[in-house]
Amino acid sequence: MSTADSATASAADSGAEGFATRAIHAGQAFDPTTGAVIPPIYQTSTFVQDGVGGLRGGYEYGRSGNPTRTSLETLIASLEGTPHGLSFASGLAAEDTLLRAVLEPGSHVVLGNDVYGGTHRLINRVHGAWGVTNTTVELGDLDAVRAAIRPGETRILWVETPSNPLMKISDIEALAELGHETGLIVVVDNTFASPALQQPIALGADVVVHSTTKYLGGHSDVIGGALAIVDDELAQKARFLQFAAGPISAPLDAWLTTRGIKTLAVRMQRHSENAQAIAEHLLGHPAIDAVYYPGLESHPGHELAARQMSGFGGMLSLALRGGPAAAKTLVESTSLFQLAESLGGVESLIGLPAEMTHASVKGTALEVPENVVRLSVGIEDVADLIADLDGALGRL
Repeated sequence: MSTADSATASAADSGAEGFATRAIHAGQAFDPTTGAVIPPIYQTSTFVQDGVGGLRGGYEYGRSGNPTRTSLETLIASLEGTPHGLSFASGLAAEDTLLRAVLEPGSHVVLGNDVYGGTHRLINRVHGAWGVTNTTVELGDLDAVRAAIRPGETRILWVETPSNPLMKISDIEALAELGHETGLIVVVDNTFASPALQQPIALGADVVVHSTTKYLGGHSDVIGGALAIVDDELAQKARFLQFAAGPISAPLDAWLTTRGIKTLAVRMQRHSENAQAIAEHLLGHPAIDAVYYPGLESHPGHELAARQMSGFGGMLSLALRGGPAAAKTLVESTSLFQLAESLGGVESLIGLPAEMTHASVKGTALEVPENVVRLSVGIEDVADLIADLDGALGRL
């Protein structure tokens, strides 16, 4: 049995257990040699063979497979409910591999008009140079999505929910049904929600993509990405590209990500509780025009989010009444909320998307308003986080 087949079998075997149990145990059998509860990091580039072609456990060279990476891939597949999980050096490496596996010159992608700037840059500028086109659309308008699909050209419907940074909520089940009517592969970026709060595959998606740097790793100490794929043939194509192009996660990175996932369920609960409390506290603040958080009943996607998510997550954004200057002052005035890109760690971060994470989409339909501030709410004491934001808002 190959390493990929082993991961598939292990993921399938663990499907009956609860999410938190699988997050700790899927792909994580104790070391049979020493009995170590935590599997070791296989920090090796190659593997001794028992004669030519006599592979031990299917491993021959670190790019084609590594037991530490197999453990993480088994875990990813189990948590997202797919037969196949693949781990990569970054979220964009995972996305690029998927795009290469599906698209060719002349292909077309439909994606939301509030996706992560790096995703749009990859599709629009990197793959665009090779003849791939794209259309951005409001995913909440199913008629607009349908109209954007080009029969015979469109191959992928790319969904990001909640979206980055305006926290739009898209109906995964309805979009999956629409996409499948025209033979599209429906991809859901589940980075913001994580599998602890949202299960896109159960709602009809074909592929889930993650930046594991964010909530799955959870500690701001590792960069990585992942794909969870339903279709066997597509998974085989993606795994070939993973081997042939080499965008793999290193053993230590895979181990750190697995370590982070063990506490995912409890972390996401605390992230959600803190973000909800902060969103409610800031709603109606005189310095704020809008609070974008799906946990608020005033959010246009609240009811949908409540149906397809088990919690509302740790991300929220604010539109400052004082415009770009006020937004810049706010992000430079907090202390517990540290000014930095990225998200999903145990510590709280604050950023100005228009000048940071989404600078690459300036001048496009995805341009983020300059008065929008994005918060990645950590798991600190929420009273301290609220005091920090109140103090910074008081300087505006």
